[in-house]
Amino acid sequence: MRAEAILPSEPALPVGSKGRLSSGWWGMWTLVATEAALFAYLLFSYFYVASQTVGAWPPSGPPKLGIALPDTFILLAGSLTMWLGERGVRKGRRGQLLLGIAATLVLGVVFLGLQLIEWRNKPFSLHTNAYGSLYFTVTGFHMAHVVIGLLMLAVLFVWTLLGYFDERRHSAVSTGALYWHFVTAVWIAVFLSLYVVPQFG
Repeated sequence: MRAEAILPSEPALPVGSKGRLSSGWWGMWTLVATEAALFAYLLFSYFYVASQTVGAWPPSGPPKLGIALPDTFILLAGSLTMWLGERGVRKGRRGQLLLGIAATLVLGVVFLGLQLIEWRNKPFSLHTNAYGSLYFTVTGFHMAHVVIGLLMLAVLFVWTLLGYFDERRHSAVSTGALYWHFVTAVWIAVFLSLYVVPQFG
Protein backbone atom coordinates (compact mmCIF):
# COMPACT_ATOMS: atom_id res chain seq x y z
CA MET A 1 0.00 0.00 0.00
CA ARG A 2 1.37 3.40 -0.92
CA ALA A 3 2.08 5.80 1.94
CA GLU A 4 -0.08 8.60 0.53
CA ALA A 5 -3.11 6.32 0.50
CA ILE A 6 -3.25 6.10 4.28
CA LEU A 7 -2.75 9.80 4.89
CA PRO A 8 -5.90 11.71 5.84
CA SER A 9 -7.16 14.16 3.23
CA GLU A 10 -6.29 17.77 3.98
CA PRO A 11 -8.80 20.60 3.66
CA ALA A 12 -8.37 22.98 0.75
CA LEU A 13 -6.55 26.21 1.44
CA PRO A 14 -8.80 29.27 1.81
CA VAL A 15 -9.02 31.64 -1.14
CA GLY A 16 -8.03 35.14 -0.05
CA SER A 17 -7.84 36.62 3.40
CA LYS A 18 -10.70 36.22 5.81
CA GLY A 19 -12.14 39.27 7.52
CA ARG A 20 -11.11 42.89 7.33
CA LEU A 21 -7.85 43.08 9.27
CA SER A 22 -5.76 41.02 6.86
CA SER A 23 -2.13 41.51 5.90
CA GLY A 24 -3.29 43.61 2.95
CA TRP A 25 -5.15 45.92 5.33
CA TRP A 26 -2.00 46.62 7.33
CA GLY A 27 0.04 46.90 4.16
CA MET A 28 -2.34 49.56 2.87
CA TRP A 29 -2.08 51.46 6.15
CA THR A 30 1.71 51.45 5.71
CA LEU A 31 1.30 52.80 2.17
CA VAL A 32 -1.15 55.44 3.37
CA ALA A 33 1.29 56.59 6.06
CA THR A 34 4.09 56.86 3.49
CA GLU A 35 1.96 58.78 1.00
CA ALA A 36 0.58 61.03 3.74
CA ALA A 37 4.17 61.98 4.58
CA LEU A 38 4.76 62.82 0.90
CA PHE A 39 1.80 65.20 0.83
CA ALA A 40 2.82 66.67 4.18
CA TYR A 41 6.21 67.53 2.67
CA LEU A 42 4.60 69.02 -0.43
CA LEU A 43 2.24 71.20 1.57
CA PHE A 44 5.05 72.21 3.91
CA SER A 45 7.02 73.33 0.85
CA TYR A 46 4.01 75.32 -0.32
CA PHE A 47 3.63 77.17 2.98
CA TYR A 48 7.38 77.64 3.39
CA VAL A 49 7.76 79.26 -0.02
CA ALA A 50 4.68 81.37 0.66
CA SER A 51 6.20 82.62 3.93
CA GLN A 52 9.40 83.63 2.13
CA THR A 53 7.70 85.39 -0.75
CA VAL A 54 7.64 89.17 -0.90
CA GLY A 55 4.38 90.35 -2.42
CA ALA A 56 1.09 88.69 -3.14
CA TRP A 57 0.65 84.95 -2.66
CA PRO A 58 -0.69 83.52 -4.86
CA PRO A 59 0.76 86.04 -7.35
CA SER A 60 -2.45 86.04 -9.43
CA GLY A 61 -4.66 86.45 -6.37
CA PRO A 62 -6.74 83.92 -4.40
CA PRO A 63 -7.90 81.01 -6.58
CA LYS A 64 -11.55 80.86 -7.56
CA LEU A 65 -13.69 78.20 -5.90
CA GLY A 66 -16.14 77.72 -8.78
CA ILE A 67 -14.74 74.30 -9.72
CA ALA A 68 -12.71 73.24 -6.69
CA LEU A 69 -15.60 73.56 -4.22
CA PRO A 70 -18.11 71.35 -6.07
CA ASP A 71 -15.23 69.00 -6.91
CA THR A 72 -14.65 68.62 -3.18
CA PHE A 73 -18.27 67.61 -2.58
CA ILE A 74 -18.04 65.17 -5.49
CA LEU A 75 -15.04 63.42 -3.93
CA LEU A 76 -16.76 63.36 -0.53
CA ALA A 77 -19.81 61.79 -2.17
CA GLY A 78 -17.50 59.20 -3.70
CA SER A 79 -16.22 58.24 -0.28
CA LEU A 80 -19.80 57.94 0.94
CA THR A 81 -20.83 55.63 -1.91
CA MET A 82 -17.72 53.49 -1.36
CA TRP A 83 -18.52 53.24 2.34
CA LEU A 84 -22.08 52.19 1.54
CA GLY A 85 -20.83 49.57 -0.88
CA GLU A 86 -18.38 48.14 1.64
CA ARG A 87 -21.12 48.11 4.27
CA GLY A 88 -23.33 46.15 1.88
CA VAL A 89 -20.81 43.39 1.24
CA ARG A 90 -20.33 42.90 4.97
CA LYS A 91 -24.00 41.93 5.04
CA GLY A 92 -23.72 39.75 1.96
CA ARG A 93 -25.34 42.28 -0.39
CA ARG A 94 -23.21 42.00 -3.52
CA GLY A 95 -25.57 44.25 -5.49
CA GLN A 96 -25.04 47.06 -2.99
CA LEU A 97 -21.29 46.67 -3.35
CA LEU A 98 -21.54 46.81 -7.15
CA LEU A 99 -23.65 49.96 -7.01
CA GLY A 100 -21.31 51.56 -4.48
CA ILE A 101 -18.19 50.89 -6.53
CA ALA A 102 -19.87 51.95 -9.78
CA ALA A 103 -21.06 55.24 -8.27
CA THR A 104 -17.61 55.88 -6.81
CA LEU A 105 -16.00 55.24 -10.19
CA VAL A 106 -18.33 57.69 -11.92
CA LEU A 107 -17.79 60.37 -9.27
CA GLY A 108 -14.02 59.87 -9.42
CA VAL A 109 -13.99 60.29 -13.20
CA VAL A 110 -16.09 63.45 -12.89
CA PHE A 111 -13.65 64.76 -10.29
CA LEU A 112 -10.73 64.17 -12.65
CA GLY A 113 -12.54 65.83 -15.54
CA LEU A 114 -13.27 68.95 -13.51
CA GLN A 115 -9.68 69.06 -12.29
CA LEU A 116 -8.43 69.02 -15.87
CA ILE A 117 -10.78 71.90 -16.69
CA GLU A 118 -9.42 73.73 -13.65
CA TRP A 119 -5.88 73.19 -14.89
CA ARG A 120 -6.73 74.43 -18.38
CA ASN A 121 -8.30 77.63 -17.03
CA LYS A 122 -5.32 78.63 -14.89
CA PRO A 123 -3.55 81.82 -16.06
CA PHE A 124 -0.17 80.29 -15.15
CA SER A 125 1.72 77.11 -15.89
CA LEU A 126 4.13 74.74 -14.17
CA HIS A 127 7.04 76.94 -15.28
CA THR A 128 5.59 80.41 -14.66
CA ASN A 129 6.74 80.90 -11.07
CA ALA A 130 7.22 79.09 -7.75
CA TYR A 131 3.50 79.17 -7.02
CA GLY A 132 2.61 77.63 -10.38
CA SER A 133 5.22 74.93 -9.90
CA LEU A 134 3.92 74.05 -6.44
CA TYR A 135 0.26 74.21 -7.46
CA PHE A 136 0.62 71.83 -10.39
CA THR A 137 2.95 69.52 -8.48
CA VAL A 138 0.65 69.17 -5.48
CA THR A 139 -2.57 68.81 -7.46
CA GLY A 140 -0.82 66.63 -10.05
CA PHE A 141 0.36 64.17 -7.41
CA HIS A 142 -3.17 64.04 -6.06
CA MET A 143 -4.66 63.42 -9.48
CA ALA A 144 -2.18 60.56 -9.98
CA HIS A 145 -3.40 59.00 -6.74
CA VAL A 146 -7.01 59.38 -7.90
CA VAL A 147 -6.16 57.54 -11.13
CA ILE A 148 -4.54 54.72 -9.15
CA GLY A 149 -7.62 54.57 -6.92
CA LEU A 150 -9.93 54.36 -9.94
CA LEU A 151 -7.91 51.49 -11.40
CA MET A 152 -8.10 49.71 -8.06
CA LEU A 153 -11.87 50.20 -7.89
CA ALA A 154 -12.28 48.95 -11.46
CA VAL A 155 -10.51 45.71 -10.53
CA LEU A 156 -12.69 45.36 -7.42
CA PHE A 157 -15.79 45.88 -9.57
CA VAL A 158 -14.78 43.05 -11.91
CA TRP A 159 -13.93 40.77 -8.99
CA THR A 160 -17.32 41.52 -7.46
CA LEU A 161 -19.02 40.56 -10.72
CA LEU A 162 -17.07 37.29 -10.62
CA GLY A 163 -18.40 36.59 -7.12
CA TYR A 164 -15.10 36.82 -5.26
CA PHE A 165 -16.55 38.61 -2.23
CA ASP A 166 -19.14 37.78 0.40
CA GLU A 167 -19.87 38.66 4.03
CA ARG A 168 -16.91 36.54 5.19
CA ARG A 169 -14.30 37.34 2.56
CA HIS A 170 -14.06 40.98 1.53
CA SER A 171 -10.70 42.17 2.81
CA ALA A 172 -9.70 43.42 -0.65
CA VAL A 173 -12.79 45.65 -0.68
CA SER A 174 -11.92 47.09 2.73
CA THR A 175 -8.35 47.69 1.58
CA GLY A 176 -9.49 49.47 -1.59
CA ALA A 177 -11.99 51.55 0.36
CA LEU A 178 -9.26 52.60 2.79
CA TYR A 179 -7.13 53.89 -0.09
CA TRP A 180 -10.06 55.80 -1.60
CA HIS A 181 -10.89 57.45 1.73
CA PHE A 182 -7.22 58.44 1.98
CA VAL A 183 -7.41 60.07 -1.46
CA THR A 184 -10.43 62.05 -0.28
CA ALA A 185 -8.74 63.10 2.98
CA VAL A 186 -5.67 64.29 1.07
CA TRP A 187 -7.84 66.39 -1.23
CA ILE A 188 -9.48 68.06 1.76
CA ALA A 189 -6.00 69.06 3.01
CA VAL A 190 -5.01 70.26 -0.47
CA PHE A 191 -8.26 72.17 -0.94
CA LEU A 192 -7.96 73.92 2.42
CA SER A 193 -4.29 74.80 1.85
CA LEU A 194 -4.38 75.90 -1.79
CA TYR A 195 -7.91 77.27 -2.10
CA VAL A 196 -9.37 78.26 1.29
CA VAL A 197 -6.40 79.69 3.19
CA PRO A 198 -5.52 82.21 0.40
CA GLN A 199 -9.05 83.61 0.64
CA PHE A 200 -8.04 85.05 4.02
CA GLY A 201 -4.86 86.66 2.76
